[in-house]
Amino acid sequence: MPDIIKLLPDSVANQIAAGEVIQRPASVVKELMENSVDAGGKNIRVIIKNSGKTLIQVIDDGAGMSETDARLSFERHATSKITTAQDLFAITTKGFRGEALASVAAVAMVELKTRREESDTGILVVINGSKVETQVPCSCPVGSSFSVKNLFFNIPARRKFLKSDNTEIRHIVNEFQKIVIAHSDIRFSLHHNDSEIYNLVAGNLRQRIIGVFGKQINQDLITLETETSLISIKGFIGKPENARRTYGEQFFFVNNRFMKHPYFHKAVVEAYQNILPVEAIPSYFIFMEADPASIDINIHPTKTEIKFEDERSIWQILMASVREALGRFNIVPSLDFENEALIDIPVRSSSNHIPEPPKIEINTQYNPFEGEERMPERSGFVERFERENTANWEKLYSALEKENDNPEQFEKISESQRKFFQIKNKYIVCPVKSGLMLIDQKRAHERVLYERFLECLSNNRAVSQVDMFPVTAELNPADYYILKEIEGELELLGFSIQHSGKNIITINGRPSGSDSSTPLEMLEILIEDYKNTQADPSTGAKEKVASAMAGASAILYGKALSQSEMADLFDTLFACQAPNYSPKGKPVISIITLEKIDKRFK
Repeated sequence: MPDIIKLLPDSVANQIAAGEVIQRPASVVKELMENSVDAGGKNIRVIIKNSGKTLIQVIDDGAGMSETDARLSFERHATSKITTAQDLFAITTKGFRGEALASVAAVAMVELKTRREESDTGILVVINGSKVETQVPCSCPVGSSFSVKNLFFNIPARRKFLKSDNTEIRHIVNEFQKIVIAHSDIRFSLHHNDSEIYNLVAGNLRQRIIGVFGKQINQDLITLETETSLISIKGFIGKPENARRTYGEQFFFVNNRFMKHPYFHKAVVEAYQNILPVEAIPSYFIFMEADPASIDINIHPTKTEIKFEDERSIWQILMASVREALGRFNIVPSLDFENEALIDIPVRSSSNHIPEPPKIEINTQYNPFEGEERMPERSGFVERFERENTANWEKLYSALEKENDNPEQFEKISESQRKFFQIKNKYIVCPVKSGLMLIDQKRAHERVLYERFLECLSNNRAVSQVDMFPVTAELNPADYYILKEIEGELELLGFSIQHSGKNIITINGRPSGSDSSTPLEMLEILIEDYKNTQADPSTGAKEKVASAMAGASAILYGKALSQSEMADLFDTLFACQAPNYSPKGKPVISIITLEKIDKRFK
């Protein structure tokens, strides 16, 4: 039998690696911008055509490369960042694996012009699908200019699965933001189809955040600064009263590298406990400095998932740091930090002494049964309440005895006898023949609105409610591109939106009957919900918009409902085609059977 194991050709191996590193045009932007930062560039320009499908060009004034380096940079695992395996534990640069340029060159047409300051001429390298076509001297300024054309031209299946232009440019903007926030000392610009999206001058972190998210964020920023022996934490957090109900202004960095860390996000949210509006998400731009040997950034191809040596202690330090910052601005009860520049949070280590338990003095002669025996006094209100409760307790169960005997999926209750109750202003409870029915009021309303909005989109009809005072707002560029992507569907639902400038919109009208929140809040929630539904390939555009719109317009948890409101929601829910589940597939109804109730009393 012949041997069947063969070495893959470099071109095929590079395409496989590209599948991990280069997922979409935004991945190319990230890798090229990080290379420019590592090269010491102080002016970095990003030029995009057709959302990166036609052209991605990144120009910097960094160190540049020699002719040999320019050619070797496209080889797999060729890097100037590390030389030994031990160097992986002291990474201070963005890239280090030496696979990015090889992966890009495997799936695109790449042109590199680069020159070092000490060289009179530069070098031009042209590579198509891992094949070097040109390597000649050229005239160019100091630094490097990478042009990536026709991404995935040799992998039609991958190119076919790229999303719309608005979706792809939104991902590019997101990657751009992560890098420019981490490097406020560098000038960046971003152009798309000859339109300038960003032109950010070098400055401090606050100026960079304002440049990225607009002037209105300046008044919301609270300074964050903590020094410990384990980690240094600096940056800004947002005031709770201005927190939005969408993601997009939450950034963690470690050693100036963007990272995703849900565990640390929970620490920030915990610090805001009980002071945030309902379903709001705090803004934060948090920079951590730690010993490179105490973190592992090599656990994921994108290098955004990072493992810390002592995450539990950092979690506690982070939460305390955010609480302290909020306390400085009298947002939460706090000690007087006026005379303290920094807070020193000790971290336990093996060298710390274990504290002794406190000593408690006990009076061994005390007799709790000595003295006059007396019962606590009872108020007249409590006695009257108990008498009424004893006399009328059977009324709570009267609905169970008077139900209709019609054996449907959920036995409906007669109009005159049915009663509804609310638990924590979140669940509606209704007695049915088989036990107790619990209804999630927000999900129920989402289901009702979803089917209504879907009908409007299918029939191209909706009623718009014109607001007396139009609302003008500046959106994050990423959110603005989402809005442009679904603008046609929003008009069919009843939104009237006017574009008033760069990322600025004016909301003149909204869908009739959507009074649960302000038009801007509704739009923010809609955009956030749409982001979350985009990943589901089985859902069409209309279904995604209808689901997002339902989530934005539904009643919130915590809202008290009257008997008539609960009855109306009950009736409209069971008139839906699929009352059991929300548009996102979560359960709306749960039945606690009499058998389960009986078991609890055995």
